[in-house]
Amino acid sequence: MLKTGANQLVHPSPLAMLTNVALLAGLSFYGMSTVLLVLALKDGELSLLYPVIALTYVWVTLLSLMLFHDRINPVKFAGIAIIVLGVGVMGRGQKS
Repeated sequence: MLKTGANQLVHPSPLAMLTNVALLAGLSFYGMSTVLLVLALKDGELSLLYPVIALTYVWVTLLSLMLFHDRINPVKFAGIAIIVLGVGVMGRGQKS
């Protein structure tokens, strides 16, 4: 939503940003994710939560591929694979 809202800004100004529905929706989602992260950090293990947050890069890449038709080159694909592998290794290393 942030990307869509940013694409709609012809002349960026505070008023244009405050009246851009897509941009405001994106900022709202960002705020909600921050609140959820704080709640998760309250009781969760930091060493498990932050690797899971790294999966954001994977989701953003996949969604940008589908929604904005971005291209994934072999280097990006390798980076995504390394992130997923790393999160998997970190998850398996957690105590039960």
